Amino acid sequence: MTVIVLTNCPAGLRGFLTRWLLEISAGVFIGNPSARIRDVLWAEVQEYADQGRALLAHTADTEQGFTFRTHDHKWHPADYEGLTLIRRPSESAPKSPKPSDAPKPGWSRAAKRRRFGRG
Repeated sequence: MTVIVLTNCPAGLRGFLTRWLLEISAGVFIGNPSARIRDVLWAEVQEYADQGRALLAHTADTEQGFTFRTHDHKWHPADYEGLTLIRRPSESAPKSPKPSDAPKPGWSRAAKRRRFGRG
């Protein structure tokens, strides 16, 4: 089983992929080509994707049962003890709050009113 997902790619590339795969949603192609055809399709995707992004996922003899490749994605596959995980770029990680941004201890007036009622 092979799945190719295209984002912001030329329409001609999508037309090329429909020769071998079924487009089940806009930019999502699925099929069962041989490994040789899959590699040729992926080479064409990488060559003609221009400014777009592409993701290829296919079955493989791994613990997960599949593997994937990316083209022009900010997130990249990384091997972690035999499992393929996605590594996010560090700038997209949530930033820890600065000490000055931390909430002050104690109850706000509104919280006191909600908790203990108006008085």
